[in-house]
Amino acid sequence: MSALKFRILLDTANDDEIFRDVLIDESNSFESFYKIILQSFNFSGQEMASFYVSNNQWDKGHEISLMDLSNDEDTQINCSTMNNTIIKDFISQEDQKFIFIYDFLNMWIFLIELIGKEDGDLSSPKLILEVGNSPNENENTNLNTLIFENQFPEEDSEIDSNDLEEDYYDY
Repeated sequence: MSALKFRILLDTANDDEIFRDVLIDESNSFESFYKIILQSFNFSGQEMASFYVSNNQWDKGHEISLMDLSNDEDTQINCSTMNNTIIKDFISQEDQKFIFIYDFLNMWIFLIELIGKEDGDLSSPKLILEVGNSPNENENTNLNTLIFENQFPEEDSEIDSNDLEEDYYDY
């Protein structure tokens, strides 16, 4: 057996450098991986989460969710659950990447990359490097980066019906 060394980078709006390096046995489940990530960032673990197998372009692939949200009619869902999915089964390259999303309302996004392997058994996952301060899990400033422009005229402004007709027939 070998232990896998992962770098877990928290994606932030202001490009703060916040990451953790963890060591976890390759035969551990994604649920163990989930727990060490949340523990290392001081998050409570009270929210839904999913891992996604990724590639070098950070595209989301196969989902590994915290809970099985499918029902009998959803047989086409391509999803695994963390508690019964082993990490080594999803390592296909030396720098394997995963995306981890925690709390789908606050959208905490972690970019995870395999950065090394070590021989030997590891009794439990452990945090081996900590850079940057963990944010408050209830205050994700990444959501504030979404800018919505007011597409509607102000209440006091007058609307010229001729302008509306021109816009309507412009296509």
